[in-house]
Amino acid sequence: MRMPAIFAAHGAPVLLDDGVWVGELASWAKAMPRPESILMISAHWEQRPTTLGATRTVPLVYDFYGFPEKYYRARYAAPGAPGLAARIRELLRGKGIGCADDAERGLDHGAYVPLVAMYPAADVPVLQMSMPRLDAGDLFELGRTLAPLRDEGVLVFGSGFLTHNMSYAFRPGIPQWALDFDGWAAEALSRLDMDALIDFQKRAPAVRTALPTWEHFAPVLVAAGAVADERPRVIFPITGFWMDGAFTKRSVQFG
Repeated sequence: MRMPAIFAAHGAPVLLDDGVWVGELASWAKAMPRPESILMISAHWEQRPTTLGATRTVPLVYDFYGFPEKYYRARYAAPGAPGLAARIRELLRGKGIGCADDAERGLDHGAYVPLVAMYPAADVPVLQMSMPRLDAGDLFELGRTLAPLRDEGVLVFGSGFLTHNMSYAFRPGIPQWALDFDGWAAEALSRLDMDALIDFQKRAPAVRTALPTWEHFAPVLVAAGAVADERPRVIFPITGFWMDGAFTKRSVQFG
């Protein structure tokens, strides 16, 4: 069975205290075919060349600061995916894309937070892969290179945020710029307008405010690239805004 490719808004470690959002993520996972393994591309790992993380269970990466102690005690002991890593190396080599390994690199919060909600038993093998650099075209082509994995039971999973401006964190009220950008993204994704998505920095409204830096948007380009050679159904299993603020929860499933 061909797996979808997805992009999920991942919140922060405190997402797991939000019962509604956890429930939405859990329901989404149950509605999809169960993956044989998961390839995770998180906004929180940019390393060149494309780097594969640990292929065995290692400690998580607590890449956040100033949170209560309980968030640093989180565990997610998913099995590693060495076979998936070998397959990715093969695919990347076939396209002349460099690849490295970081055998000690665990899952960061962009990876494990949504997985705790979606696959709480931690019984699906997971491999995290870095984004080599923030080049929209390159990230899209990286996703295209990974597309064959979908026919091998692999869930290609991008994790980030379509809007991400920390100066608006925890401010009440949804600003107009966030509504405008979210609406534009929803339309571009629904149409599978790959040119618009790749050229988002010039085409999207309020892009400099919505994404002062755009590493959180980047994983959606990898997920979109993984379906670039077909026209799959596009759905938004989760929408709305986190804490009725500036961060859209919009998440997308391709296929």
